Amino acid sequence: MTAFLDLPADTAFGLDNLPYGVFSTQDDPSHRVGVRIGEHVLDLAYLETHGLIAAPEAGRAPVFHGTLNAFMALGKPSWDAVRGRLQDLLSADGPDDLRGSETHREAAFTPLAEVAMHLPATIGDYTDFYSSRQHATNVGTMFRGPENALMPNWLHLPVGYHGRASSVVVSGTDIVRPKGQQKPEDAPPVFGPSKLLDIELELGFFVGPGNDLGDAISIDDARDQIFGFVLVNDWSARDIQKWEYVPLGPFLGKNFATSISPWVVPSAALDPFRVAGEAQDESEGNPEPLAYLQQSGNRSLDIALEVHLETEAMRNDGTAPEVVSRSNAKYLYWSPEQQLAHHTVNGCNARPGDLMASGTISGETEDSYGSFLELTWRGSKPLAMPSGESRKFLADGDRVVLTGVAERDGTRIGFGEVEGTVVPAR
Repeated sequence: MTAFLDLPADTAFGLDNLPYGVFSTQDDPSHRVGVRIGEHVLDLAYLETHGLIAAPEAGRAPVFHGTLNAFMALGKPSWDAVRGRLQDLLSADGPDDLRGSETHREAAFTPLAEVAMHLPATIGDYTDFYSSRQHATNVGTMFRGPENALMPNWLHLPVGYHGRASSVVVSGTDIVRPKGQQKPEDAPPVFGPSKLLDIELELGFFVGPGNDLGDAISIDDARDQIFGFVLVNDWSARDIQKWEYVPLGPFLGKNFATSISPWVVPSAALDPFRVAGEAQDESEGNPEPLAYLQQSGNRSLDIALEVHLETEAMRNDGTAPEVVSRSNAKYLYWSPEQQLAHHTVNGCNARPGDLMASGTISGETEDSYGSFLELTWRGSKPLAMPSGESRKFLADGDRVVLTGVAERDGTRIGFGEVEGTVVPAR
């Protein structure tokens, strides 16, 4: 497909992508849904108001004014219909409704540089999983030794915990260094700013219609329940986490901030990038999941992920951010569909706009680990920066940028980026 707009040949935001986001402009501060096409944002609220686009299941109710929740709630038939209509409207050989009207074109398109991005949905609940086998193995090896790296349940179910939706923030939001209790090795607990502030490279997804309380989303229906995907940085205070997490798990070490990218890549855009993933059967010595978690077809997504670090000194010197990790979403052992099926199998109700994240994604090589905890192996192998500095964990002024791109056969699907700068504790 070719757009009527002038797009770079290698764009990651062409007609094959069309990610959704919520934006505003200086002239119009109201929040509305847009789609990114190249370096422009197409205003879906404008198209809806002027009868150029409609979500079939919505009837006459507007769904593109405000957040994406109303659109997410409609389900896959409406998502597919709107996506198809957008591809037609933006196509070089499509109808003249948009392409042929200078008035509509001038009103509906805004340069990306002129918009402010907001959280794409009102997030009612946020759940974070622990779905990368290499990450779980690395962390387990550090704290329990290689013989007991994986806990007995890990290969049988997607481990997760309920996070804090109120502290999920959009890319570009500063991260205030958290404070809490820390326990020195040979002294009583102390209180103060975290000294071991970390990142977690993750892939997240938004739930669509969801399920009623008491019902479950089956593994066969889970894919149609996933609206789209975002990049996630689940910031973590490792020293606070270490002291508090037994016996009930993450709390203050995790709930102070979770950053997400503003553009939600539709599930349909990622279908061509599905790959088999690690075998979940005895062929590789793994236990077969219970029936409700058995997923046919390709489970994993081939999405190249990177972590970029820029220190304050680098920023002041004009030095480009350093790539400190190159990973891939295909390293996840438990798929998004398995995560959702397990989350709801007990009758827990998922709702439109709920956010679920994969947990840290790490590959087998040291340069593919998705956290500083692993990259520096608990601080024993500091990262050397171009500025001559080194990093075990994050310092105030450090800026972290996560990026993601899926690419195959000349098609590129971009996620944009999720970034945050660490500022001193208050």
